[in-house]
Parts: sequence; structure tokens; C-alpha cells
Amino acid sequence: MSTNSDADKTLELYETSSLFLEMWVRLKRNRRAIFGLFLVVFLILVALFANVIAPYDPVQIALKDSLKEPNLAHLMGTDVLGRDIFSRIIYGARASLIIGVVATSISVVIGVIIGAFSGYYGGWLDSLMMRITDIFSAFPFFLLVIAIMTFLGPSLLNIFFALGIVGWTNYARLVRGQVILVKESKYIEAARSIGAKDRRIILRHILPNAIAPVIVYTALNIGGVILAEAGLSFLGLGVRPPAPSWGSMLAEGKDFIFNASWLVVWPGVAIFLTVLGYNLLGDGLSNALDPRLNLRRIK
Repeated sequence: MSTNSDADKTLELYETSSLFLEMWVRLKRNRRAIFGLFLVVFLILVALFANVIAPYDPVQIALKDSLKEPNLAHLMGTDVLGRDIFSRIIYGARASLIIGVVATSISVVIGVIIGAFSGYYGGWLDSLMMRITDIFSAFPFFLLVIAIMTFLGPSLLNIFFALGIVGWTNYARLVRGQVILVKESKYIEAARSIGAKDRRIILRHILPNAIAPVIVYTALNIGGVILAEAGLSFLGLGVRPPAPSWGSMLAEGKDFIFNASWLVVWPGVAIFLTVLGYNLLGDGLSNALDPRLNLRRIK
């Protein structure tokens, strides 16, 4: 019995490694996807080593250096309080990455659980779950996030909660549709016939075969979450000052856009490149995992 179990595990590992190897081969052929992957990896490295890369303390005030143009000492110039823009951009990457990953992870967990149970069991549970999903989807995403943040107040934990609790609906619909397609397969019927419990069927047989579009949509969604966080910070509902955030940097620099344009240019470029990287990577993963996927239709 143990030998058969070990053989099954070995076969699963082989199939998984073959799937990822095939995905990587397809991904390498897509130059835009590789460029997106480069941008994402670069962002991650910048966030991880921010304290090594940044030449100055991002919150250190030096009024004597107020509004200095980009120079050798301050590569991207300084803001109205004399803080180094380059250092604040670097540390802002850390905030954006953490919020993007954590908030998206919350959405994935909620959406996958609701979508999997709804699609697998069907009936009244499916109707109830989908009506709840419809209620959440009826509200514009960003307006609902603003309402939650206005009620809870600006903080990192509240941003995680607001963006995570609002963004799960597309995951639920996506997983539900995939589960409905997969659950009628012959290998699922075979698993039921040998007495496999629902939990094992869902976790070991259905979700692994329905997870590809979730991976693609997650890559696309992280960029959107980072953009939403920048919008919240721009409105004063995101990361609390003086902690650096690209959105709050845009808000602080908007009054100086004509005489100190670097205050808004560099945060804008950082947001643009980050969102572009995740979008290109998501499109590339879509083709690599399944060329038939077109997940932009559900956004």
C-alpha cells in the first residue's frame, strides 16, 4: 500500500514538473512576457534590498535641501521637505509589493473557497454564493474600497482588509466555472467510486486542474491592486505619512507640478512600470498555461 502511495506521489511530482517546464518553454518565447518578468523580479529585488540600495533615510527631513533638482547627490531630486526622492521611490516599492501580494492573497483565498464549494455542490449553496458575489460586484471596486477605508481609517492592515475583501468576486466566478467543467470528468467519477471524500476530491483532483486561470488572473490583478493602493494613498486613505508611498508622493507633488515636475514624474514612472510588468507577465502566463485563456474579459 505504501509503495503505491509513493508511486502516486512520484507521478504527481513528475507531472507537475513537466507542466512547469512546458510553461517555462512557452513563456521564454514571449519577449513581452520576459520583459514583464524582468520588471517584476527587479521590483522584488528593489523591495527586498531597499535598505541597501537607498542612499538616504526616506523620512529624514532636510529643509536646506528643499526642492533641489536632480543632481549627483540626489539622483531624482528632493521634495519640499528636502527628502531624497530616489530613496522614497525605493522604499515605496516595498510598500506597494507587500500590499499587492498580501491583499491579492486574501482575495485568492476567499474567492477560491467560495468558487470551489459553489461549483462543486451546486444547488441552493451555489445560488446563495453567487447572489452574495453579485451583491459585491454591484458596487464599483474602487468606490467600495474608499468607503471601507473611510470607515476604518488609513493603516496598512486596513488596506490589506479593504482591497482583499472587495477583490475576491472575479476569483469566485473564475474558480466556479472551472470546477463545474472539471467535476464531471471521468477521473472525478473514478475517485468517487473508490470512496474518496469531497474534501480530497476538491483539494487533490479538482483545484489542481482548475488553478491555471487563477494563476494568470492573479498576476494581472496584483498590478491593479498596486494601482488601487496608489489611488488610496493619493486621496490620503492609504499608507500613513511619513512612510513613503508612490500615491502619497504624487499627492504631495501635485502642487509643484510646473516648477518641480520631478516630484510627480518619478512616482508616476514607478507606478507605470510596475503595473506594466505585472500585466505583461499575466498576458504571457495566459498563453503559456493555456493559449485559449482570455481572462481580460472578466475584468
